[in-house]
Parts: sequence; C-alpha cells; structure tokens
Amino acid sequence: MQQKDVPAVMKILETEVKKLPLPIVSEYAIKEGRNPFKALISTVLSLRTKDSTTSKATDRLFALADNAKDMQKLPIKKIEEAIYPVGFYITKAKRIPEICSILLEKFNGIVPDEIDVLLTLPGVGRKTANLVLTQGYGKLGICVDTHVHRISNRLGYVKTKMPDETEFALRKKLPTEYWIPYNDYLVAWGQNICKPISPFCSKCAVFNYCDRVGVGKSR
Repeated sequence: MQQKDVPAVMKILETEVKKLPLPIVSEYAIKEGRNPFKALISTVLSLRTKDSTTSKATDRLFALADNAKDMQKLPIKKIEEAIYPVGFYITKAKRIPEICSILLEKFNGIVPDEIDVLLTLPGVGRKTANLVLTQGYGKLGICVDTHVHRISNRLGYVKTKMPDETEFALRKKLPTEYWIPYNDYLVAWGQNICKPISPFCSKCAVFNYCDRVGVGKSR
C-alpha cells in the first residue's frame, strides 16, 4: 500500500467492517459513550483474551461496579469470579483494584488523559494507553495490537518488527484523520479476513492495494 492509496483503502475498510463484529473496546465506546474508566478496564481484561470472552466478563464486572471507588472495594475473589475465564484472570483480578487505588489516590478517581501518565499505571502498555485516549476521550492516538502490526506490515505500508515500532512509524506517515479508526478497521479485518496464518486473500476487498509481505499460503 502506497501513501497515495491510504484514503481509498480506508474508505473500503470503513464500508467492509460494518459487516463484521466490532472489537470489544469499540463496542463499549459506542454502547457507553466516552467512558475512560470502562475503556481502561475492558482493555486490561481484553489482553490475551478473545473478544467474546472479554465482552461477557466485562459485563459481569461492570454489573458489580462501574467506577474506581466502587471497584476498589470489591474483594479480589469476587473480581476473579466475575472475570473468569479471561486470560491471566488471577493476575488481572489483583491488578484492577490496584489501578483503581492509584486512580483514587493520585487522580481523584479520574482516568488520566495523557499517554505518559497512563503508562505509569500497572499493567498499562502503549496499546492500552492509546485505546483509553481514542475510545475513552476521543483524543488522537494510534493503538497497535498484533492485528494492526501484522496488517500494516503485510500491506507494505511500514516495515517494522515490533508493535511499538509500528505505532511510531504510523505516527510519522498515517494522516491524523485516520489515527482513531485505523485500529477499529484493522482489528476487525485481522480477526475475520487478514488472519495471521492463511489469510482470506480471495475475500479481501483491499487485495489490489496489498503487497502481501510474508504471505505464503492463503485462501
């Protein structure tokens, strides 16, 4: 994908992903409106977990508490029961009240809206921090997970080895108008069409723009 192709590719994906399930954090942003706390907690739960599992676990947890003050009071065992079987649920059950305690002690229970500050929270990496900014606050950010990293490289738009490198490469060349939707489009596309192994190239609406870097077998 060349720089001049970006508007066309984004337009196609905008249309195509409407036919596909939304990523869980985007789903919550639409359902709840801009809610930084729910964006933060749902993203923490989503790490190493399928969206279908995350969605149910997040609903169960938010039914118990939907703000830092109330969630910090929940017994860890109760959080474990609510979020099971998300990946690393025992670790996450301990981390969530820890995050809530910091939010209450340092930020009056309000989730920070600056990426460098968000990164000081336990268990919060660049992917989570960017999602909080974009989905929770509607601020500019580029969230890069494995799908965004893989597809950006597969398209030939960037040439990077790690997701963090991809984020900084995209910040340099992706027009800012596409920063927020870029994650939604590529995550949905990666989950359903541009699979890690044997992608559905025959079904891909942006096939003609793709360099297919690293693609061997496809369907």
